Amino acid sequence: MDWELAASTAARLVRPGPVIPRAEADVAVHRLRELAPEAEVHVRELTGLGHGLPLLPGEVVDRPAWARAAVQGLSALTDSAMPRTSGPLGGVVASTAGVQAGIVLSFLSSRVLGQYDPFGADGGGRLLLVAPNIVGAQRALDVPAEDFSLWVCLHECTHRLQFTGVPWLREYFATQVADLLVAMDSSSGSITKLPDMVREFRKRIRETEGPMGLIELFQSADQKAAIDRLVALSTLLEGHADHVMDAVGPSVVPSVQTIRDRFTERRKGGGVLDRALRTLLGVEAKVRQYAEGAAFTGHVVDAVGMERFNVVWTSPETLPTRAEITDPAEWLRRVAP
Repeated sequence: MDWELAASTAARLVRPGPVIPRAEADVAVHRLRELAPEAEVHVRELTGLGHGLPLLPGEVVDRPAWARAAVQGLSALTDSAMPRTSGPLGGVVASTAGVQAGIVLSFLSSRVLGQYDPFGADGGGRLLLVAPNIVGAQRALDVPAEDFSLWVCLHECTHRLQFTGVPWLREYFATQVADLLVAMDSSSGSITKLPDMVREFRKRIRETEGPMGLIELFQSADQKAAIDRLVALSTLLEGHADHVMDAVGPSVVPSVQTIRDRFTERRKGGGVLDRALRTLLGVEAKVRQYAEGAAFTGHVVDAVGMERFNVVWTSPETLPTRAEITDPAEWLRRVAP
């Protein structure tokens, strides 16, 4: 993968954000920086994670800066396990992959509100808040700016505490990604399945199915096992963050219910082309992860409380399986009876 080409491609293709007066933009950026540590205090009180860790501000970025940061994080996460292509075609393959990655990142750069990247900043982690997207979404939803900005920060600070408050999680996540890349590199013969894959992809677009988008059409048995572990983990992480950002409650975010209702509707996407791209890139799968993971978290917390829910962070063995995500009672019987 030519990551420099990916970054430059994304930078060329990124669409500009909403146009607002400079003074208003400065206020929004300044407030986002302040809200991140404030949000993390609320998340720590609710979840019990991260007590004693330093409170840090977020990095407020524009769309091109988010794309550059994403390239840096992806490079750090995958380069050690990414299959290498040698010979005369090696450079062509790397360049093609770089252009493709840049196109995907440019598409995502107008949609991502925030991100905690545990592999950014030389492994120290980065909490990124994409100011133009937050402002644009807040205006589109017609909700209070302060409430919406804090609500987004609650989600991203939950992710930061997941990785900083659970010491083994970062390395475990990296290992799962490496296992998947190795499994993908060792598979062969996928092209012979192309007619079946095309039919399945069409079906998934019609039904908005496909837990990992197009990638699951290429699965071997090893790949499926690796994907199942990654899907279960990412669904837990996203759903836990979605649960927390709402569970903090109206005493902190007065318009939280209105924001959630309108944001859920917005997540459904636009027309046929938009839905096709979202399915191809796994965005539709990501939306379902939020819902399934939040339902899992809510069920467990309602049943046994947040303290017992936190058993999930004990070790990799206490994480829910992909099947348990949709059957939280089974996870409770296995891990936290």
